[in-house]
Amino acid sequence: GSAAMVTCATTSISPAAATIMDTSVEGTKTFSPGTKLSVEEGKRRFSLARNDVQYLLDNYAEISKGGGDAVRRYLGTVGVTSYMYGITKVLKDLRDEADDIVDFTEAANEFEAYLYQAEGAAYQSLFVEHSSAKGTPESFLATAKKDVQSMQRYMDDLAAQLKL
Repeated sequence: GSAAMVTCATTSISPAAATIMDTSVEGTKTFSPGTKLSVEEGKRRFSLARNDVQYLLDNYAEISKGGGDAVRRYLGTVGVTSYMYGITKVLKDLRDEADDIVDFTEAANEFEAYLYQAEGAAYQSLFVEHSSAKGTPESFLATAKKDVQSMQRYMDDLAAQLKL
């Protein structure tokens, strides 16, 4: 986190490059959503993404104290350190591995819908105090958690279809 910001301030490396250079998370430096992973790499990345989501839910009270961006980091929508980063592309690449491509695609679409709902609620939590919207940051983060729980159910379904 803060070390990367210092790096950015003292060198000519762009913030994005500094973030990508965080190689403490295995696989981070080599993944970009435009890259097609092998089936094994895709399955591994999806399994690791499920771990990230489980960690987020297990530690939600603590993580959400860090605000919407802390939650969004685990959803892979802020930064590139979560295995959730680029996960919808990974799932598209894995659909041929499912026994029933229609069931898999439907589950993937539901997963994606809840991902974006959770992302939206976490994002709104950042601004609700300064808007006319009803609710508090905590209420939006509680909504985001429910969406993450729904998202996780579809991830479990997708994992079963991928025999993970």
